[in-house]
Amino acid sequence: METRFKILQFFILAGILLFAACNEDDDMVDVQEPKNIVEVAQEAGQFSILIQAAQKAGLASFLSNEPNLTVFAPTDQAFTNLLSGLGLSSLDEIDNTTLANILKYHVIGSVAMSTDLSSGYYPTLSTFSGNNISMFINVEGGVSINKGTMVTAADIEAGNGVIHVVDKVILPPTVVNIALDNSNFSILVEAVVKAGLVEALSAEGPFTVFAPTNAAFEMLFTQLGVSGIAELTVDQLLPILTYHVVNGNVLSTDLSNGEVGTLNTSNKLTIDLTGGVKIDDSSVIAADIQGANGVVHVIDKVLIP
Repeated sequence: METRFKILQFFILAGILLFAACNEDDDMVDVQEPKNIVEVAQEAGQFSILIQAAQKAGLASFLSNEPNLTVFAPTDQAFTNLLSGLGLSSLDEIDNTTLANILKYHVIGSVAMSTDLSSGYYPTLSTFSGNNISMFINVEGGVSINKGTMVTAADIEAGNGVIHVVDKVILPPTVVNIALDNSNFSILVEAVVKAGLVEALSAEGPFTVFAPTNAAFEMLFTQLGVSGIAELTVDQLLPILTYHVVNGNVLSTDLSNGEVGTLNTSNKLTIDLTGGVKIDDSSVIAADIQGANGVVHVIDKVLIP
């Protein structure tokens, strides 16, 4: 009996010692916090100019601490190419406000893994007139942004979001760039170029553009009995194109029933909100694509003054 009692005491003591040892080991484990976006970028070794730019623009703390961010991160080579293209020698030649707007255009305020992305427009943290400037993402044949920028590595996770590596620095688009970056507006671009309106619509603005799709232009060509823009003169195109542009940054929520003046000073558009958004006899099929000098609304017919 005494022997059994001693054995029982031994196992109890051993259990206590084992428990204490396990607790001591647990206390010694150094629980690592996941690295934030800036720390992950620093470790990667190819984003030193991006980090320098974020520090200069006062965004390094934001990118380190703000939760649920998606960052499209340009490499050092992408920044070198941008500076060369702009004829600049360093980031010091870009003012902090401009730099901040460019960097914010690379950030979406939610976590979007590559599998979450679909083709369409996404609001970035860069703003114009208080509205988030839109980014066009196309996922066909890889992920591209605003047509000319490719995601070269995706889904690099950080504690406060995810990084997708891109091969170019993406500049916030004007209303002209919005059309250039989406192949559904290629005929509109051809018309704007032929009419000599690119420079005017790339100016400070702001402009509101009702942008007809390629399908809308094809319907117009059938109606006019022509094969394309090449058969229309500049004198024919100018009054039509300027009829699609309104002064100001007018969102869909700002529209009201009635007439509104256009850059074609001889004619006004008629807006009807009773059953969706109608501009003359066309329907708005996508609204509020915000650019850096105005906003674009997509319509399904070419407006004829």
